[in-house]
Amino acid sequence: MIQTNSENKIAIIAGAGPAGLTAALELLRTTNVKPIIFEAENVIGGISRTAKYNGNRMDIGGHRFFSKSDVVMDWWQEILPLQGKASKDDLAIGRQVPLASLGPLASLGPDPETSDLVMLCRSRLSRILFLRKLFDYPITLNAETIKNLGFIRMLKIGLSYLKVKILPKRKENSLEDFMINRFGVELYKTFFKEYTEKLWGVPCNKISPEWGGQRIKGLSITKTVLHALKQIFKKNNSSKNIRQKDTETSLIGQFLYPKLGPGQLWETVADKIKELGGEIHLNSKVTQVKTENGKIKEIVIDKGTYTETLACDYFLSTMPVKELVEAMENVPQEITRIAKGLVYRDFITVGLLLDKLEIKNPAKNGTPESKLKFVADNWIYVQESDVKLGRIQIFNNWSPYLVQDSEKVWIGLEYFVTEGDSMWQMPDNEFIQFAIDELDKIHVAKKESVKDSVVFHIKKAYPAYFGTYNEFNKIRKYLDPIENLFLMGRNGMHKYNNMDHSMLSAMEVVKCIRENIADKSAIWNVNSEEDYHEEKNN
Repeated sequence: MIQTNSENKIAIIAGAGPAGLTAALELLRTTNVKPIIFEAENVIGGISRTAKYNGNRMDIGGHRFFSKSDVVMDWWQEILPLQGKASKDDLAIGRQVPLASLGPLASLGPDPETSDLVMLCRSRLSRILFLRKLFDYPITLNAETIKNLGFIRMLKIGLSYLKVKILPKRKENSLEDFMINRFGVELYKTFFKEYTEKLWGVPCNKISPEWGGQRIKGLSITKTVLHALKQIFKKNNSSKNIRQKDTETSLIGQFLYPKLGPGQLWETVADKIKELGGEIHLNSKVTQVKTENGKIKEIVIDKGTYTETLACDYFLSTMPVKELVEAMENVPQEITRIAKGLVYRDFITVGLLLDKLEIKNPAKNGTPESKLKFVADNWIYVQESDVKLGRIQIFNNWSPYLVQDSEKVWIGLEYFVTEGDSMWQMPDNEFIQFAIDELDKIHVAKKESVKDSVVFHIKKAYPAYFGTYNEFNKIRKYLDPIENLFLMGRNGMHKYNNMDHSMLSAMEVVKCIRENIADKSAIWNVNSEEDYHEEKNN
């Protein structure tokens, strides 16, 4: 049964992902409001969970712990302090990274070889697989890129980019327009179009340009070139400030990462919430949201074998907007129609344990990365049009502690799907074979290298910017006036937020509660303000 205290106000929180857990901990720290979290699934962390299989751990989706917000960066390191000594892979290859022992937190820097409660500092490397070759991401104009693309294609890319810079820009009615305005037609078609359409399952000209505004607005050719030049002349990367506040997110060189994956941090936060008197109930789905006199009055929770009704003073929702509206009473027909028309993309991750990769390590001789048995990439975007595969994660490079046997490479193959489609319904054994065949086809790994495999299905990973999304403001106008209802997080706001943005939205919600602020615009402004997008008028 739910434990309540009449002296405390009650906040019911739907969802134990980053937004829900952040809100709960902040409520306990800064208010007298007791949070009670109901999570529909049996795991903590939402899509930021860590999956476990046969001694190996998998980061579902890939989560770099990096933010331009000092509040978020400090919050993470309060939960899991930065390493004070090198991790085992950095020790093995002689790679230097920022350590707590180099700064004012010297006494708080644990050794990842002896402590699990530690945040690692990891080197970021992402590349694009195209024409069966690896290209830097973001694309850099170096000799290797020119060689791989060929003179004719490079010339077309250069001319089309100059064209968009010289001639007046086209009106941005779609994501395609957005990208062409920034990169030119040829670069868009070469390195953006195929992957983006795999992700969303629809042509780029059918997607709102707002997605680009939330994900890549600050990225430009000019910034990429300048960043590359800075790195060439930077003498000592080991002492680089981990915050990198002046660096575009897509260009960061390092990021924080929990030793045992992102779920470890959120599991630790969950423990703190319970210690402070909050409650977390798994396998508990919010099915009804009852209102009275313009306020949320009661929440009905499906516990599997029975239902429970609980009164609340506040309701904080990270559940998909479509499901929230469906759970509410007496909703206008127009709002119901728009909510039903909201679209989500789901994905499937195939985990493969391999003896080796066929991709050659391109690191320069004499560098620490050249000593790695496998490539140094965190993930590889697959731009090849003849496979369905969207992205490859290499978990060894996220954290060496995710892999039980360091002689093996543990990877995740990500497929973007829609719940209920033919790929979603494919039996696991068939899907694994399909994925292995694709990996062989693009010369990443051979079938005989596979030693173990597993499949994970993730629902509603990506709120889509098509369907009825262009009318979403009507939903907001309907829900915002409900004074004790707060939407937050990626699905809760139907906004393609990063993890830090979801956390910041939760912090703004708590501020509204703590300071009795009726205006909810600050919540919606997260991942929309200049702090998050360095170029407002590009």
